[in-house]
Amino acid sequence: MRLPRLVSGILIKRYKRFMADVKLEDGSFVTAHCPNSGSMKGCADPGSRVCLSLSTNTKRKLLYTWELVESNDGWVGINTGLSNYLVREAIESAVVKELQGFPVIRPEVPYGSNSRIDLLLESEAGLCYVEVKNVTLADGRHALFPDAVTTRGQKHLHELMQVVRAGHRGVIFFAVQRGDVESVSPADHIDPEYGRLLRLACENGVEPLAYQGEIGTEEIRLVRRLPVIL
Repeated sequence: MRLPRLVSGILIKRYKRFMADVKLEDGSFVTAHCPNSGSMKGCADPGSRVCLSLSTNTKRKLLYTWELVESNDGWVGINTGLSNYLVREAIESAVVKELQGFPVIRPEVPYGSNSRIDLLLESEAGLCYVEVKNVTLADGRHALFPDAVTTRGQKHLHELMQVVRAGHRGVIFFAVQRGDVESVSPADHIDPEYGRLLRLACENGVEPLAYQGEIGTEEIRLVRRLPVIL
């Protein structure tokens, strides 16, 4: 996935979840939209180098959007709005071998209890429901999800179990937007209920998949599968 032209700067602070003050390289200060509702633990430290995109939509209140943050000498993609596109692109380009053979892919299809599945894959053989989660938190070489308690994520696991019981495939897909990790696990110390439900879902037929991205200032793409360690 190609990124728009980015400008770099230094993070001053993130606040109110969706706002971030940044000092650009030219010395000016801007307030950017933060497209990530999580805690961004380890990815929102003041003084971090960040990259922002600039919208051409002059009606937007905040013209800049925070896209990347530097961590461990590499970039981390913090824009959760890109995750579904990255996963779809990886499926369509046959990077994700486990999800081939579906000629139709539909985004944001209603299902469950007032939810929308991120990607619904369709073929004559059946349906595959894919719930996508963006992963930015790391502990050493291990990526962790979630980075904050997520009742919404817990609900999604219940709903994936329901679609599996109905005879369809259900996939929880972790899109890891950082290149310095080697596996993905539930962050039990942050949300133990999510970890419990993830293990229960996998025991009941929900398929865990994790793919790691190559993150650059011009392009982000998912390139390799990582083990999900439960």
